[in-house]
Amino acid sequence: MAHIVSGIEEFNKYFHQPTDHPLVAVGDLSRAEMSLFDVLDFNMYCIVLMDSEFGELVKGNRSINYKAGTLFSLRPGQEVHMNLNYTVRPKGWMLAFRKELLQKCGLGRDFYMFDFFNHDVDNALELSHQERAIIVNSFANIFAELITPTDHLTDHMIRLGIGHLLSCYKRFFERQYSERVVRESDLRMKLDQLLTHYLSSGSSAQQGMPTVAWCAAQFNLSPNYFGDLVKKELHVSAKEFVQDKILFFAKHLLQTTDMSVSEIAEELGFAYSNHFTRMFRNATGKTPLQYRKMRK
Repeated sequence: MAHIVSGIEEFNKYFHQPTDHPLVAVGDLSRAEMSLFDVLDFNMYCIVLMDSEFGELVKGNRSINYKAGTLFSLRPGQEVHMNLNYTVRPKGWMLAFRKELLQKCGLGRDFYMFDFFNHDVDNALELSHQERAIIVNSFANIFAELITPTDHLTDHMIRLGIGHLLSCYKRFFERQYSERVVRESDLRMKLDQLLTHYLSSGSSAQQGMPTVAWCAAQFNLSPNYFGDLVKKELHVSAKEFVQDKILFFAKHLLQTTDMSVSEIAEELGFAYSNHFTRMFRNATGKTPLQYRKMRK
């Protein structure tokens, strides 16, 4: 069972450093207690730069692929631990900030942009040498502001530094995963082929209708990120894209076969034929039988 880190003061104890701010801290992984890598829920937002490969990284129950010079993020309530390789020294940086830092400020208003915190991917974010230099500089700027004597601009400057780091993370994250799935035409073609094969091969009759989560898994992406990517590239929701493909096959079967409505519903993976009829009527304004009669 994960130990929940109670706050910034406890976080700083892992790094043997004073608490300079009640809501924010930056830690050097090379100075951390080994207990930092036990099963923990930091109960904060965290960005971690891994600068050496010192063991297996596990978020929740998933092993995350990473190498030296990669980033990953944590959200409150997310468990993480390392199966350490004691022959390699930990190296890197870790930013932690509490949710209270986001209240009544520009960073909080813009925080919806940083949706990567909710995208559970299996690979840490890879950085080029130039990108890594930008990230290291961002950590350094936040750390420098934390140890600078406090004045009326301290919180503002810290939030600006965190906003800059998160904005860079988002830019690099979208670059990495957009390159993996490639451009709009390729995404549309691959997704169309994937659904066509599933619906025409009998898989839907055996395993049920294709879902957004199933499609995302075929691209090795989380459902949330896959949905965002489809919306961004194809200008339609992933759910709508899948439903349109099911509807296309339904119309084809109604026009070219004598299968009953119940048989078509079963072929497409619907548990109940009335669910199929409702979906079809909502999409076309007609029942399946009315559509068949009209087309014939």
